[in-house]
Amino acid sequence: MQEESEPKLRNPEMEGSRKPTTEPPSTALAYQDPHYWNERFSKEEHYEWFKDYSHFRHLIQAHIPSTSSVLELGCGNSQLCEEMYRDGITEVTCIDLSAVAVEKMQKRLEAKGYKEIKVLEADMLDLPFKEECFDVVIEKGTMDVLFVNSGDPWNPRPETVAQVKAMLEGVHRVLKPDGIFISISFGQPHFRRPLFDAPDFTWSVEWSTFGDGFHYFFYVLRKGKRLSRDESSSGKKEIPSISLFQEELEGEDFIFRTNIDENS
Repeated sequence: MQEESEPKLRNPEMEGSRKPTTEPPSTALAYQDPHYWNERFSKEEHYEWFKDYSHFRHLIQAHIPSTSSVLELGCGNSQLCEEMYRDGITEVTCIDLSAVAVEKMQKRLEAKGYKEIKVLEADMLDLPFKEECFDVVIEKGTMDVLFVNSGDPWNPRPETVAQVKAMLEGVHRVLKPDGIFISISFGQPHFRRPLFDAPDFTWSVEWSTFGDGFHYFFYVLRKGKRLSRDESSSGKKEIPSISLFQEELEGEDFIFRTNIDENS
């Protein structure tokens, strides 16, 4: 990966979305506490994890047709659903475990005229939808929350594996036979693929990267397209550069990543 010869220009219009208006928690375990999120969302209007939409818009456009029915997991106060809507993807359902986030998102979308977007209070580990009802399920940083107390990333705790499995089973169930699951994550392929490739799932696994100082991963899992064991095992391992820009070192994403990849 080539290094940029000039400092990355900052976009003043995006500053509010990259810096949380609340202080990051003293421990990453707070990210699994519903009370933390309710309190945070009550004070914070908007925050984007893992870069804003402009950095991966080309990947969204490549994989999500405008006619798709989309489920977003853990919408929080992100503008992802709005950005997809403006790109013509209008059949979107958002869920979040935080009642505060859901209420504020509903009011924000109504005020902006995005009345077609549905926002529901729901648990991604127990999705309240019938089988095979969405073309696309997407999450951006939501699954990563499950890993903040995972221990050794090469051998995560059984509790973590059980939660991730419950989430993935729900996603697989609600996807249509040819649906896709998009996971936008810090988690590197050699940590994520053993979970994505569990025997119960029929999806193929591929990924792209985006970002500046280090990579974020854009996973695309296509239901019903799983390769044979021999073919899938030939996939490359991709380890990102960890050369960081100053704004990334100062951001909450870096704190989150440190706890995910180095927790023990």
